[in-house]
Order: sequence, then structure tokens, then C-alpha cells
Amino acid sequence: MKEAEGYLRHIRDCNHWNPENFRPLFIDDKCVGRLKPKMVKALAQWPNLFSISENRVNFTREISEMDDRTQALDEIVNALVEQGVISHSHGERYPVTASGREDAFATIDRTAAPYFGLRAYGQHLNGYVRSGEGIKLWIARRASDRKIYPGKLDNMVAGGLPQSLGFAENLQKECWEEAAVPCELALSAIPVGALTYCRETETGLKPDTLYCYDLELPEDFVPQNTDGEVEAFYLMNLEEVARIVRQTDEFKLNCNLVVIDFMIRHGFLSPGAPDYLEIVEGLHEKL
Repeated sequence: MKEAEGYLRHIRDCNHWNPENFRPLFIDDKCVGRLKPKMVKALAQWPNLFSISENRVNFTREISEMDDRTQALDEIVNALVEQGVISHSHGERYPVTASGREDAFATIDRTAAPYFGLRAYGQHLNGYVRSGEGIKLWIARRASDRKIYPGKLDNMVAGGLPQSLGFAENLQKECWEEAAVPCELALSAIPVGALTYCRETETGLKPDTLYCYDLELPEDFVPQNTDGEVEAFYLMNLEEVARIVRQTDEFKLNCNLVVIDFMIRHGFLSPGAPDYLEIVEGLHEKL
């Protein structure tokens, strides 16, 4: 396998979907999501809330306030969980939006987001150390009892971004829960951009945005998990992390993108590398 292909395969996997498998969902003539046929059929139980045509599904205009939309969607999600259409409830709230978190029409349970094909947002942090041997990254291994990607490698800190929390507040929370990073140290994390991808899954669609951060750590800092979601941490040379990304599927899928972005920004992947522009552009899929 060529070196560039080792990176591009993860980017392609994260952006693998067929628009013909979905029907767009609109609120106030804004496309907020995409629905698989099974979900369209399930929503037909509520003809007072959804008008369904061959080309689209429209949420009723009779409900125009955010809180009222949220209540209506919650009742639907709860019913679909009871029916087994949606697997379970998570408890965290995600926005229902056609653009950004600040323009939400409603909020919805996190688990329901991909079933409705809604945009979801997360924060991923690269914890790294500069040493005489070059840059080293702290890499987490997910606990074996995680529902998603158990036992896979992960970024040092990574988590969803609930609608109720701001960027700084949620990042500090995730830093402490996942790696016992003190708040004052977490505050020195540098926001370095956002990655986007759109991936079809068995349940629906994931048009996701990952806000990325770099945090340079003292050489004597050792992360410790506090919420049971991480089994172990490893301090690895960037070259070894790159090899794992390039040659294996050891990382949780979207974490590969975060590592690739880190390598680009820190000059490990340079503009002269094969397929450099394809790799860079692939990290920013238009949602």
C-alpha cells in the first residue's frame, strides 16, 4: 500500500455514503437532516407533525417555537425507543440545525441524531510532548466495555459537544473526565480548526464536525482516566502513531482524521508528499 493511500482510506471511509439512500428532512425550508426509508416509515406514524412526499420530509410549520419543537421531537424519540426503532436514549442534548450550533431549531437526544441524519459536534484534543526525540503523542485505548469501538485507540481527549455547554466548559470537563488534565492546564489548549465528514451507517447518517485542539504537556505529565471510558494511555513517537494510522485499523475511525490533521499542521506531512492536497481537502468535507 502506498503511504498516501494508508491515510486516504480512512478519509474515504469517513465520507462513504449514497444520497439516494436518504430523504432530506426540512424544518422551515431548511434541510436539517436525512432519513433512511425505515425512519421515513416510522415518522409516518405522526402525520400531524410530518408531511412526507417522494422527495422530502417536512416538519410541521404549526410548531414554531424551539421549546415546543424539542418537546414534540422528544415524544417521538421516546416512542421510537420503545418500539425498538432507536436503540436507546443517551441523555445529552444535540442541536437540530441546518448550519451551526447557534442556529438550532430544537434539541434532540444524542443517540437519535444519526437516525435523523442530523449534524453532530465533538471536541478532540491532541495531548503531545516535545522531547529530545521529537514530538510524542499521548494515545488512549478505549475501554473494552464501550458500546462503540471498544478497545480501539483514541485521541487523548475526545467527546461529544452537548448543546447545553460552551466550548471551553465542555473541553475542560472532557479533559478532566478522560485524562485528569487540571482545568488550568486544559485552558492552555489551543483551538486549531475543525474537521468535517459525512458517513452512512446502518442506522442513518453522520454529518459530523470535530473541533480540534492541541495541548502541549509537561514531560512529567501522565494522563489518568477518571470516568472508566479509557483502559490505558500510551506515549508514542509521532512516527509510530503515523505508522499505526497508515498500516492498521487500530484507531477509532474518526480519530484517524484528527491524527492526520495533526501531522499536517506539525509538518510531518509536507506539501511535497504524494496526494497532499487530496488528503488536506478530504479532511474538510462540505456538509
